[in-house]
Amino acid sequence: MAIIRKTKSVEALLTLFNKAENAMSVVELVKQLEDEMNKTTVYRILDRLEESGHLHSFIGKDGLTWYAKCKDCDEAHHHDAHPHFQCLNCGKVECLSVDVSIPKIPKREVVVSHVLIQGKCESCVK
Repeated sequence: MAIIRKTKSVEALLTLFNKAENAMSVVELVKQLEDEMNKTTVYRILDRLEESGHLHSFIGKDGLTWYAKCKDCDEAHHHDAHPHFQCLNCGKVECLSVDVSIPKIPKREVVVSHVLIQGKCESCVK
């Protein structure tokens, strides 16, 4: 992974992701960090962490951007081509470790694909 200067702001964001079990929305991150940094700083650090392979992002319900920790990614390659699940009941969003086949499209090269599956999570199905 690329070396990122470990400022207090970067450390605060990384600490949130190290404690999180699921993805976090940018709105949630800004709210949790409002006493430590402004919204612009949160966005700037999220961009740097994504570019360096620490985080990956995807668009959830209502067009909201979500972030999750990467596994085995680096500055040159993201290996987070996996679907994400969003619970329509409680709002929980998580990375799924299942394979999804992206079809080959004639005369095109697919570079990025986002798959969002929505439904009820294991807690809400009970």
